[in-house]
Amino acid sequence: MAEEPKPSGVDLARVALRAAKEQARQRGEQVRERREAKRTGLRSGARADGRDPVPLGAALNRLITERGWEAPAAVGGVMGRWSQIVGPDISAHCEPKSYTEADAVLTVQCDSTAWATQLRLLARQLVARLNHELGHGTVRVIKVLGPDAPVRGYGRLRAPGSKGPGDTWG
Repeated sequence: MAEEPKPSGVDLARVALRAAKEQARQRGEQVRERREAKRTGLRSGARADGRDPVPLGAALNRLITERGWEAPAAVGGVMGRWSQIVGPDISAHCEPKSYTEADAVLTVQCDSTAWATQLRLLARQLVARLNHELGHGTVRVIKVLGPDAPVRGYGRLRAPGSKGPGDTWG
């Protein structure tokens, strides 16, 4: 197995820089608001202040930046754009199930073992494509799951204590 690229910290630095800029901007606004409040009292006027309504998109972007949710939000976007990223053939047979941020593992489930094998062979190219969309190091490993199979119950031709279809000798 080839060695995975190690994160260079660029993504973490980007998140920290955005958070620091946002905090500095907020501190400046708070100082301005305090001066204005001392001078004119707490009234809403013609000028913008912290009590004014904010567009939903701007509020969400600020929340995502403050909490450091940029990578999970990007991965969530990929879950919605899965067919555009991987193509119609793969998306018809494989779907993303979950993402583990700590390990950078994307779990994908396929509808047949043949497609699971094919996706395992394409995993390296998919990781590169996903990292191109999301940023370096967001996805390191794609964990491929096969189809959900029903549990085989005991029947007429089952050996007591057998573990499955391959275990016929008990």
